Amino acid sequence: MEIKEISVETLQEWRNTGKEHQLIDVRETYEVEIAEIQGQHIPLAELPGHLEAIRNDIDVVIHCRSGARSARAVQYIMSSRPEVTKIYNLAGGILAWADKIDTSIEKY
Repeated sequence: MEIKEISVETLQEWRNTGKEHQLIDVRETYEVEIAEIQGQHIPLAELPGHLEAIRNDIDVVIHCRSGARSARAVQYIMSSRPEVTKIYNLAGGILAWADKIDTSIEKY
């Protein structure tokens, strides 16, 4: 099962142009309190109980701190909800976002 990735630059372009998408952060609550990109928060451990919240009509981007947990989340969603086909892992996670897009975000 191939995991598609999206760069932070592409995500920023989507946001700037108003392209409709769903952004889901699978980090823990304490991590979101440190640094966040505006989106939906569903901790990885709670994902099984929130699968119905994931849309299948628009692009969905999953992110975490570095991209590892979100890659697992994408795999899980793809196997649990095969109808969700426009799903992407944010390459490099919030660390890449902090490096390349919003340098005011605190890295942790």
